[in-house]
Formats: sequence, C-alpha cells, structure tokens
Amino acid sequence: MSGIAVVTGGGSGIGRATALALSEHGWSVVVAGRTQASLDDTVADMAGDGLAVTTDVSSPDEVERLFAETLERFGRVDLLFNNAGIGAPAVPVDELAIDAWNEVIAVNLTGSFLCARQAFHHMRHQAPTGGRIINNGSISATTPRPFSAPYTATKHAITGLTKSLALDGRAFGISCGQIDIGNANSAMGDRIAQGVVQANGAIMEEPTMEMRNVAEGVVYMAGLPAGANVLSMTVMATNMPFVGRG
Repeated sequence: MSGIAVVTGGGSGIGRATALALSEHGWSVVVAGRTQASLDDTVADMAGDGLAVTTDVSSPDEVERLFAETLERFGRVDLLFNNAGIGAPAVPVDELAIDAWNEVIAVNLTGSFLCARQAFHHMRHQAPTGGRIINNGSISATTPRPFSAPYTATKHAITGLTKSLALDGRAFGISCGQIDIGNANSAMGDRIAQGVVQANGAIMEEPTMEMRNVAEGVVYMAGLPAGANVLSMTVMATNMPFVGRG
C-alpha cells in the first residue's frame, strides 16, 4: 500500500529516515519542519515525489497551511507520521524553567494534536474516506529517564491521544497507532551513546540502533490494509537498559 504521507520533523533524524523509506516504498511524501534547507535536502534524496513545507507544528495556522499545501499538490492525505518533538534540559523538576516546560508541551503534545486534527479532518471528508495516523511515542511513553518530566509527560499523553484517535476514527476508516522508539542513533541517540544518567545516578553509555530500523517499522505500520492496525509497537536497541530499568 502507498499513497500520500505527511511526516513532521522530516528534515533530520528519524523523520528524515522515515520519509526516505516511505518514498522508497512508493509513497509521495510531504516533509514538515522548521528549517527549509534540511527539508529540501530530504526531498532531494527521495526516490519519488516529495514536497517540503516549513512548519512550526505548535502553530495552528502553520499546521493548517501544511495540510492545505499537501491537498493542493496531491489532492488527499493517506498517512500522517506525527514525529516532530523536542526535549528540555535534564535538570531536577524544581529547577526547570516554566518556559521550557511550555515549549515541550507546545511542540510534542499540542503540535501532535494539531497535526492529527488536520489529518483526521481531511481523511474523514476526502473521497474515498480513511487514512492512518502514526504517533511517535518514545519508550518514555511508559518509562521515564531521570530529569525528564516534560518530555515524559508529553509522551504519556501521546498514548492517550493515540488510543482516542484509534477509537474515534473507526467510523471513518481512520486508524491510529504508536511507535515507541528506544535509542535510535539520531541526535538524541548519539548523546545517549556517549553516556546518560541512570536511575541510580550513574553515568552509563547505552547501545543504540540504526534509524533505518525505526523507519522500516513505520513503513510496515503504514502499509497494512485498512482492516488491520498496529496500535502499539516498540523498536529498541536490543541491549539497552529499558526492560528492568530502575
């Protein structure tokens, strides 16, 4: 199965890897992000048709424009990979700036909602109806790292958003699933490989995996027939300290 996909955070890391993998499998891909040059680089490396749209996912107007340009170019939207996200400084919660909290909530949670809202609307009203939304949950959707309250809170909330969209989309042929990622060698994964605080306060280097593994997971979820859905998938470095963490 293929069609028209929108990938947020598509200029680098997991978003870029996934956009390229979808393109290799016949999808036309719209990549969204804050930096036009990196988005253009992603489109230039695609195997098929692509479009770059500079977007701040925390802005309702910019998200609306993203989907308007997608519809203008391709006529419909079949897949949203809600991938854009940021973290906050790893400090004790009482030392965290309120602005840092608000920024993480705005991008990771409100941004995912705004993109899902637009995708849902178009999937509901296009002909034929239907589509698929895949949210990047992270393993922090179930298990936090030390000093990660803003990021972890948003990722726990993404699980609730995923389940609500999966339920509300049934009547319209819209499915929703979540991919929880552990230690992919993106910019965040590279920092983890160099050493990260553990629950006992120790600093430990952690194994990572290739981003391609994540991208192939998204491609699998995206390619399922309309009657099947992966509600939750975890893709992680085999030897990372996640099972048994703490």
